Amino acid sequence: MMKRSFIPAKEPMLRALELAREAGEEGEVPVGAVIVCEGKIIAEGRNRREADKNALCHAEIEAIHNACRTLGGWRLWQCELYVTLEPCPMCAGAIINARIPQVVYGAADDKAGSCGSIVDLFELPYNHHPQVTAGFMQEEAAALLQDFFRRLREKRKAQKEQKRVFARETKE
Repeated sequence: MMKRSFIPAKEPMLRALELAREAGEEGEVPVGAVIVCEGKIIAEGRNRREADKNALCHAEIEAIHNACRTLGGWRLWQCELYVTLEPCPMCAGAIINARIPQVVYGAADDKAGSCGSIVDLFELPYNHHPQVTAGFMQEEAAALLQDFFRRLREKRKAQKEQKRVFARETKE
């Protein structure tokens, strides 16, 4: 199969970054995703695992779900997926099943990345092999994640200190 030449567009990743920011502001890990068809954003998604109390609520899954509804079918063979963080195994599987031919991601994920960081599920002998553009707008995507986790660590440290102070005061 001949690989088509592909140049990622900045606009879809900028929108994915906006969605990631929204997720982060609501206490979710800041990941955003958009699906593009014929140069237009047709679907969006962002992490909602905490809000929905559901492990399946990843940005990519939500975007794929919305794209299928928009296009009226499950085969997204004419689409590109832009996502701020390298897809995990679940999302990589959904990408394969949806037949998305092109994946563009920002930050690599050294804990669960399944497009090359830990494993490359797209290279296994499945019936579909998406092309990947890795590290697109990586600095912006990584900065969102680093800032989110820094703030989370600071918040947890402050809560721990608050409990320590409260415990000491109740003993007195």
